[in-house]
Amino acid sequence: MHLTKRHYLISGGAILLAAALTVSAAALRDTSDPVTLPEHTTIHVTLDQALATDQSRAGDHFDATVSEPVVIDGKTVIPQGAHTEGLVVDARQSGRLKGRARLQLALETVAVNGQTYDVRTISHPRIGRDHKKRNWEWIGGGAAGGAVIGALAGGGTGALIGGPVGAGAGATVALMTGKKDIKLRAETPLKFELAEPVTIKVKG
Repeated sequence: MHLTKRHYLISGGAILLAAALTVSAAALRDTSDPVTLPEHTTIHVTLDQALATDQSRAGDHFDATVSEPVVIDGKTVIPQGAHTEGLVVDARQSGRLKGRARLQLALETVAVNGQTYDVRTISHPRIGRDHKKRNWEWIGGGAAGGAVIGALAGGGTGALIGGPVGAGAGATVALMTGKKDIKLRAETPLKFELAEPVTIKVKG
C-alpha cells in the first residue's frame, strides 16, 4: 500500500500523542513531594559493621541503617531501615602509657525510595578513657612492692634500690596492658545531626 504524505503526518502525530500521554501518566504516578529537613535534625542509625581506633583509618567508609524514622509534619521523610553510608573523619589509636584514643564519624549519604541524597552532619568525636591514673597505680604498686622486697633483702639500702626496680617493673606492666582503644560493635547505635538542610522527595 502506498502511503501518502498525509498518512505519514497522521502516523507521526499519533506517535507524538502516545509519547505525551506516557509522560503525563508517569507524571501523575509520581506524586512525591519535596520535604526539607532543617539543620540540626537528628538521624539515628545502627552500625552495619564494627569500627575500632586500632583498625579504622581516616577516610574509611562504613555502612549503617536508620533505626528510627525521621518525621516532619506527620510525613516520614527518612524511613526506618533506610541505608546510609558514612565516613571515618578521624581515628587515632590509644597510646600505651599516654595518648587517648579518638574516633570521629560523619554520615555522607542516605538512600530514600531508591534515590541517594548527600547529607552533611555535625561530627562529635569520641574520646577514649584516660589511662594515666591506672598507669600510675601500676607503677606506684610496683615501686611499693620493690621497696618491700628490697627492705627484706638488705635493710634500708635495699629498700632504696628495690623501689626504682619495682617502679620499672610496674611501668612494664602498664606498657603491656595500658592501651584503651575505642571499639564499636556492629549494631552499635549512633546519633548524628544535620549540619545543613537537605531536601528529600517523599511519596504522597
